[in-house]
Amino acid sequence: MKNLKKLLVCMLAIIACCGLLVGCGSNNSDKVGTLTLGFNKDPVGDLNPHAYLPNQFITLDMVYEGLVQYGEGGTIKPQLAESWDISKDGLTYTFHLRKNVKFSDGTDFTAENVVKNFNTIFSDKNKPSHSWFGLTDEIASYDAPDKYTFVLHLKHPYTPTLYDLAMIRPIRFVADAAFPANGDTATGLKAPIGTGPWMLKDHKPGEYATFVPNPYYWGEKPAAKEVTIKVVPDAETMALQFESGDLDMIYGNSLISLDRFNAYRKDSKYVAEVSKPMSTRLLMMNTTNPILHNHTVRVALEHAVDKKAISEHIFGGVEQPADAMFAPSMPHVDKVKIQPYNFSMEEAAKLLDEAGWKMGSDGYRVKDGKVFELFFPYRSSELADKSIAEYIQSEWKKLGIKVTLKALESKQYWDEARKGNFDIMFDFTWGAPWDPHAYLNAMTIDSEGGGPVFIAEKGLPNKAQLDKEIRQLFVEPNPQKLEEEYAQVLTTIHNDAVFIPVTYQAFELVYRKGELSGVGFMPEENRLPVFTSTRVK
Repeated sequence: MKNLKKLLVCMLAIIACCGLLVGCGSNNSDKVGTLTLGFNKDPVGDLNPHAYLPNQFITLDMVYEGLVQYGEGGTIKPQLAESWDISKDGLTYTFHLRKNVKFSDGTDFTAENVVKNFNTIFSDKNKPSHSWFGLTDEIASYDAPDKYTFVLHLKHPYTPTLYDLAMIRPIRFVADAAFPANGDTATGLKAPIGTGPWMLKDHKPGEYATFVPNPYYWGEKPAAKEVTIKVVPDAETMALQFESGDLDMIYGNSLISLDRFNAYRKDSKYVAEVSKPMSTRLLMMNTTNPILHNHTVRVALEHAVDKKAISEHIFGGVEQPADAMFAPSMPHVDKVKIQPYNFSMEEAAKLLDEAGWKMGSDGYRVKDGKVFELFFPYRSSELADKSIAEYIQSEWKKLGIKVTLKALESKQYWDEARKGNFDIMFDFTWGAPWDPHAYLNAMTIDSEGGGPVFIAEKGLPNKAQLDKEIRQLFVEPNPQKLEEEYAQVLTTIHNDAVFIPVTYQAFELVYRKGELSGVGFMPEENRLPVFTSTRVK
C-alpha cells in the first residue's frame, strides 16, 4: 500500500475513518487487508440516517456524509460542501457543493438531492421527531438555485447551525434510489445508499455486519478491502476473541472489563490507549420530587459523591473525575470558571441538618414524619452503572439516606426516565458535535411530556428564565457576548445543583503491536480511530 502517509491529510474529509484500517488478526492469507472489530450490540439496525434507534452512529458515519463535519478543537470542516458563505445578518447559508460526488450506486450527488433529503427529514410528519435538534425550528426555507449550490434560509441567526449540520443524524444524505415508494425515509429505506467511503456488503442481525469500499468515493479510497463488525455482547467473550485473533481491534467504552484493559496496558504484545474526555457521566436529580426540590438538599448530595474514589476504584483511572457538566474540550466550555463541589460527607451532613432532615433512631433521616428515601434505577446491562449505583447506595446510607435501586433493561430504563419515574438517575452528555449546545437545547424541550433532562429541571423556580437564557445562546451573533452568555448559563446550571458530574467518559482502544501503527483518536467518539500506516500480513 502506497502513500499511506498522505491519508492523514485527507482524514478529516473522510467521516468513516476506519477506511484507513488494514489490520488483521491472523496469518491466514484470506485475512490480508481486512479488519474485524467487536461491538456489544447490532452495529447496523436499519442503517437509516433519518431515523433513530436501533441505528448506530459509527456505521451511519461509515456510509453517509453531511455537508460539513466536526474537526479538532471544535472547528467545522468541509465535507460534501467544499465551502460556504454566511450572510452578514446570519440568516442565509450558501453551500457550494463538491462536483463529481457520487453515491455508492453510481448516481450523482447534487443540490436537488439535498433538497429531497431535507423535504423528508423536515416534513410535517417527521419534524416532531427532531424537536431536540435546535435547527429544526429555525429553518425558514431552502432551495437549490443550481446543481451545485444549496441555500438555507433561517428565521433567526442560529449560531450552532454548522454544528447541527455536522451531526451524524438526521441530516445525512441518501441517494434518490434509496427513497421508499411513499417518499418518507423515516419509514425505511429501499437500500442503504450513501456517498461515504464504505457500503454495506452483508448483515446478519445480531451477529455481524461487513462493509466494503464504495467504488465511487470522491475522497481517498479506503486502504482496507473489508471491515467486519461482530456482535459480542459479553465483555469477557470480547476479550477472549481478541486474544485468540478473531478480533483485530477493540474500540469503545466499557466493551471489556477495566481489569482486562489494564492487563493489556501492561502486556508488551498490545497497544492499549485511552482517548481524551469525550463526554460526561452524570447523576441527575429530579427536582419535581419534594425532597430534591430543596436546593440545600441537592447541594448536600453534590458534596456526598467521592468522584476520585469512583474514578480510581471503579474505572481504574480510565475515566477521570468530572468537575463540570461538560468536558473541557467542548466548544464554549474551556474558559468557564466554576467552583467544583468538594467531596465532604461532613459538609453534606451539615446541610441536610440545615434543611430539616434529622437522623432518626433507625439510622435514616426523617422530616415531618417522612423518611429520606430516593428511587435510583440503573441499566442492568451496564456494569459501571451497577457499581456506581451500589457505591452511592452504600455511601449515602452513612448519611441517613435510603436509596432504593432497581435494575432495568436499557429500553425500559429510558422509557421510564421520560415519564419522570426516577429520583436519581444516570445520564450522559452527548459529546461532540452535540455538546454543549444540543444537550442544553434538550433541557428546554417539553416534547411528548418532556425528556428526562427537561423533567429533572422542571421543579426549578428559575426554570423559565434558564430556558430563555439557553435559547438566547443560539441566536446571539456577537462572538464575545456569546461566550459571556455561555459562561452565565453554565454557571447557573452548576449552582442549581441538579446534575452531579461524576467522571469524564473516555474510549479505550486496544490492538496488537506491529499490526497497526500511527493510531490516533478522532475528535468525536462516534468515528473509529485513525490509522495512518499499517503492516499487512
